[in-house]
Amino acid sequence: MKHNIVLLTGMSGAGKSSAMNALEDLGYYCIDNFPVELLSQLEIVLESNRYKYVAFSVPASDYNTFYHFFENTKHNIRSIFLDASDEELLLRYRFTRRRHPLIATGIASTLEEAIEIERDQVLAMQESAPDTIHFDTTKMTTTELARRIRNRLEVNESAEFTITFQSFGFKHGMPMDADIVMDVRFLPNPFYDPTLRDLTGNNKEVYDFVINARETQTFLGYLKSTMDYVFDSYNKQHKSHMIVAIGCTGGQHRSVSVCNWLYDHYKKNYRCFKSHRDIGGEEE
Repeated sequence: MKHNIVLLTGMSGAGKSSAMNALEDLGYYCIDNFPVELLSQLEIVLESNRYKYVAFSVPASDYNTFYHFFENTKHNIRSIFLDASDEELLLRYRFTRRRHPLIATGIASTLEEAIEIERDQVLAMQESAPDTIHFDTTKMTTTELARRIRNRLEVNESAEFTITFQSFGFKHGMPMDADIVMDVRFLPNPFYDPTLRDLTGNNKEVYDFVINARETQTFLGYLKSTMDYVFDSYNKQHKSHMIVAIGCTGGQHRSVSVCNWLYDHYKKNYRCFKSHRDIGGEEE
């Protein structure tokens, strides 16, 4: 029997517990900290109909072992990598006062050292990993993470190319999980119009100001040609998902407007989502 296996990994403190809760809500049988030495016994368990959807939370150091084990079976495998900035991970551990796993096992003696060592492990793992789902949780709430997991996994059994368009502000930091980053700070800025300053690209007045500008129309022509080629190429290569991040200074006006335009344009041909990171916009 073919099962659906999710391998959840990434940086400790990036939200694996929250992600496992979301997967459990989707009907996955979730297993945390399964001993790598017992992998050979898993096939006996997975023969049961009860375990058609199974998610494993595994440390970065064990990911390759888990993946290669399931790669040689008949099951469908999806991998989810969670990440967050080093600064955010430090804040989370100091706030919760929990011990980092690498400190608990004696591999590292300080939190900074533990994050550095694990970062190297994750980078090495990502270089050899197959197509995966990446989430940068630095500025992501638990609710948003659950929504994104649901959007990616609550689909039919066949693979489907999906695109997420995300707006952000450079002054708040770049999204770490973006495949493509477009800087639109050269476009006319509604911030300098007092009547538009407190609005966002979700408001028609700001959207029209940005999108109807001559500079924007020229830019969108070039951008559309590039995106058409990129999306079509990745779709033919069976890439499952892309994140296109659109950035302006504050993530309120220009990036939101262009993100909305891209979403409206491409949702006719692809399964698309959009989110506005720095104005709290919910993903569709």
